[in-house]
Amino acid sequence: MKSLFDLKLDDLEDYLEKNNIKKYKAKQIYDWLYKKHIYSLDKMSNLSKELIDKLNNDFSTNLLKIKRIQESKLTNKYLFELDDGNLIEAVLMRHDYGNSVCVSSQVGCNMGCSFCESGRLKKVRDLTPGDMVRQILMIEDHIKERISSVVIMGIGEPFDNYDNIMSFIRIINSPFGLAIGARHITVSTSGLVPKIKKYANEDLQTNLAVSLHAPNNELRSKIMKVNKAYPIEELMDAIKYYIDKTNRRVTIEYLLLKDVNDTHECAYELAKLVKGINIYVNLIPYNETSHIEYKTSPNSHVMEFYDILKKNNINVTVRKRFGDEIDAACGQLRANEVEK
Repeated sequence: MKSLFDLKLDDLEDYLEKNNIKKYKAKQIYDWLYKKHIYSLDKMSNLSKELIDKLNNDFSTNLLKIKRIQESKLTNKYLFELDDGNLIEAVLMRHDYGNSVCVSSQVGCNMGCSFCESGRLKKVRDLTPGDMVRQILMIEDHIKERISSVVIMGIGEPFDNYDNIMSFIRIINSPFGLAIGARHITVSTSGLVPKIKKYANEDLQTNLAVSLHAPNNELRSKIMKVNKAYPIEELMDAIKYYIDKTNRRVTIEYLLLKDVNDTHECAYELAKLVKGINIYVNLIPYNETSHIEYKTSPNSHVMEFYDILKKNNINVTVRKRFGDEIDAACGQLRANEVEK
């Protein structure tokens, strides 16, 4: 049965009109779900019994099941069970400016990045918009606080699940839904060039992050299979196209792997690659896992890399580390559960 959480507001309005029901009822239903966090249709007191019965017959309002929570001072990592029994993760990160959630977009991932825990378990299926929306609702209900920003950077490649991602964004961005501002929503991609260009034409004010992780094709192809399909030259052209169309800055994500891509040579090459483009580079310390041989770059390497970019006038930050005390690597909690 389709989840009621899968429906954008206009989808729900269309459904009601096709069933000869006034479409303003869609906003009332959204208000119950996303403002009041009431998920039982029978408790929606301004809906008629006939409408409630119709909705109950056609849609599910089931929530996800929380299988496990790992908590640290600034981070909660959630392992959720979906309606079909599959497992996904989401991460709550507490910032000075509010609560942020990193959501998963697929069960597993087919991108096959060699450093990524998520990719060790291949894609089972795409997540529906409702699967993603409910990750946020469950976390809000758990912490009794509002989520103010969302990053689609968990398990999966978002642009490999493009249509569902677009619906998800419109549900959480809707003023009648979770009302999360577009500029507080970030989509992260490993570099699917055609989808980056498509996304540029969506007329959204959301943020785009591109996982680059290497400054040349030889190295990037070794650690990211996607580079063989969409090499750096094509990727950079797509990023420039996106910036030209949207006038929005792009974040370049760069995961620092000890003695792999954290050398001075890589830093200089990266600076040359992105110079003059409206981007900023986010340097990410690697979260080690027991299943993958890569190691975290020493802090001295991180700061030397940072300094080289800074001296070359590249906008650069080092991502604050979250969840060192827990299974911080994306997909690690799910993998540990699946492989028990």
